[in-house]
Amino acid sequence: MDPTTTFLSCDWGTSSFRLRLVERETLKVLAEESSKEGNAATAELWKQAGQPAEQRVAFYLAIVQTHLKKLEEAVKTSLDGVPLVISGMASSTVGMLEVPYKPLPFATDGADLAVKILEATPDFKHVVVLISGVKSADDVMRGEEVQLVGCQFEHSAELQLFLHPGTHAKHVLVQQGQAVALKTYMTGEFFSLLSTKSILSASVVEGGKLADGDNRRWFEHGVRASQTANLLHNAFLVRTNDLFHKASKAKNYFYLSGLLIGSECNELQANIPAGITLAGELVLVELYRAALQALGIAGRCPVRTKTAEEVTLNGQFAVLQHHLHLLAHPEK
Repeated sequence: MDPTTTFLSCDWGTSSFRLRLVERETLKVLAEESSKEGNAATAELWKQAGQPAEQRVAFYLAIVQTHLKKLEEAVKTSLDGVPLVISGMASSTVGMLEVPYKPLPFATDGADLAVKILEATPDFKHVVVLISGVKSADDVMRGEEVQLVGCQFEHSAELQLFLHPGTHAKHVLVQQGQAVALKTYMTGEFFSLLSTKSILSASVVEGGKLADGDNRRWFEHGVRASQTANLLHNAFLVRTNDLFHKASKAKNYFYLSGLLIGSECNELQANIPAGITLAGELVLVELYRAALQALGIAGRCPVRTKTAEEVTLNGQFAVLQHHLHLLAHPEK
């Protein structure tokens, strides 16, 4: 495999691992491997192994190597020399090597993100570009900064919003080619806790899609309710909806989702950006787009959507391009 026309993309989160062989010119995925070997599980294995600290990077790369062998089997050729770009939690305290956060602001083309370059070795024949996260005075993100770069924001004096839904949703303001402000919302984690661990868990059931039956109507009902009453009161209505047979458990699931996403997006009402880019997993992107429509925000500014894979590959390749000269001349 020609190392100058391909690269290896590794998206290594807290609970998941994904490795792709990618064609540079088209960003087409040529082969892919994934597992549940996230950084949290790997950190626990590393702890149990009891190896010296200087072996930590090699321990983590050995896991990558097992997936690389599967990619080589899939494409039926050696991948030696193909550079590897890693983003996500691999640069955190539970990752292979902690790399300090890049303080805001940062360039939306990825030119000044914090990066650690690991040279190839006889045991791991790939140069590694390990991308770190970003911090503000009171907030942090790891992985989403690469996806923001992958959105390819226009250089504009107007404020634009990068919105990444997830366990910890990220709202990042972009202006003049710089990411300038960051807020994290624990929307996904709160939803998980309420729907599986609280008294509300008996009143909701997961399943179905937003477009099925009355699911969207109940989701929008939750979004609108989030604007008119306190979330802590509204959340209890999930139980009474069930008790009084006002909504099925499946509809309640979407109602609760609407309450939380609507609460997250409430602040946007008073500060409409010039544009919003929604980037992430398709199911979540659809929910957030529906919420922005229900709140009337989508009617007041353009909303574009992008997939998690698209922006991750775009962002990783952009960072790789900025460091290609260092990969060719590591001594400089």
